[in-house]
Amino acid sequence: MFKSLPFEPREIKATESRLQAIYDAAALGLKGDSLALAAGMLPTEYRRLCQMDPMAEMAEAKGRADGEVEAAVQLREAARNGDSKAALAILQHVHGWVAKQQVQVDVTQQISVIAALQEAESRVINGRVLSPAPAALAHQPTAALKYEQEVSAYAATE
Repeated sequence: MFKSLPFEPREIKATESRLQAIYDAAALGLKGDSLALAAGMLPTEYRRLCQMDPMAEMAEAKGRADGEVEAAVQLREAARNGDSKAALAILQHVHGWVAKQQVQVDVTQQISVIAALQEAESRVINGRVLSPAPAALAHQPTAALKYEQEVSAYAATE
């Protein structure tokens, strides 16, 4: 046997207390179903209220904005008081600053023609001459090239 269940739909109105509850939940950062439940409504009731009365959406938007302003003021004050993490957070999230992921080092070595000529002249004056290079490439490794003067000086000390 089927028993009839009494059903009485809840009447949803955007009263001042209900709008304040929506505002408070939104100021805490709650969204969607969590916001509706924290404001004392079922999620379907909250969505229906938003469709019927635009003041409910306005209360949510105002609560979000005020919550964001409060957090932004606290973050800015912390940065002004020397908190480097707060300053970094402001740079990254407000101003879009991103730390470089790689460092590019560009080293260019300039050759001085005058210094090269002076070095060549000192070699000629001091008699430093490189030993002759092999005429052709050989398949076997050759001895390393050395300055003849340094080789003879080394031999004289032994």
